[in-house]
Amino acid sequence: MGAKEKSALTETVWKEKVYIETAEFKIIGFIYMPKIGNKSRLLTEVLNSNKQFIAVKECKLEYKLLPQKEIEYHDFLQVNIATILLMRPVYED
Repeated sequence: MGAKEKSALTETVWKEKVYIETAEFKIIGFIYMPKIGNKSRLLTEVLNSNKQFIAVKECKLEYKLLPQKEIEYHDFLQVNIATILLMRPVYED
C-alpha cells in the first residue's frame, strides 16, 4: 500500500491499539472502524456491533495455556467477539 492509499485510509477510519484477552489468548494489535460519530465510543461500538468477528491487524498473539510456546506475530487475525473476556485500549508513552 502506497503513501497515498495509507493517507486516504487514515482520513476515513479510526485506528485504536487494543489489548484483547480470551480464555486461551492475549492479543495486542490494532482495530479499525469507519469515522462515524464519537471516537471515544470506538470499543463500545465494536463490541456492540452486529458482527460476529472483529479484525485485528499488526498483532502479537500469546498463548495463555501454553506459556512455553513462542509468541506469534500476524498481519491479520479474526477474533470471535463471543470469546472476548476483556478488551481495552493500549496507551503507550
